[in-house]
Amino acid sequence: MTATPQALQCVARRLHHVAIAVESLASARAVYEGAFGMSASEIEFVPGQKVNVLVLHAGAQRVELVEPVGEDSPIRNFLVKRGPGIHHLAWEVENCEQAIARLKAAGVALIDEVPKPGAHGTRIAFVHPKATGGVLMELVEDPHAH
Repeated sequence: MTATPQALQCVARRLHHVAIAVESLASARAVYEGAFGMSASEIEFVPGQKVNVLVLHAGAQRVELVEPVGEDSPIRNFLVKRGPGIHHLAWEVENCEQAIARLKAAGVALIDEVPKPGAHGTRIAFVHPKATGGVLMELVEDPHAH
């Protein structure tokens, strides 16, 4: 069997998660875990992003609630400008460096040209929203993906 040509390979394997910016994980958790009945992981601090992350699951679907830690958190800036709500869509990729290189070669504007540590042992990079119709996109290389 021959490999799929590079030009026909999809960068994104699947939607990894939807991230929602919130002022308070505790308040938001009560709605998602309590009222919606979603199961939650432990809260994780991601120092590089200056955020606390709570992963919620509804079946195979994953939502990440993201809370700023400190006034210089990018999520704090987002909340000040736009208020709580959807922050980004995250796409699972097989290899973050390869995905970045492919997007860069295609002329797609990137925020990150080198992967950085994300929540739960992932490696991440962000694609600039000006390249995606105003939607912030995250590339996620997840060692736990199935």
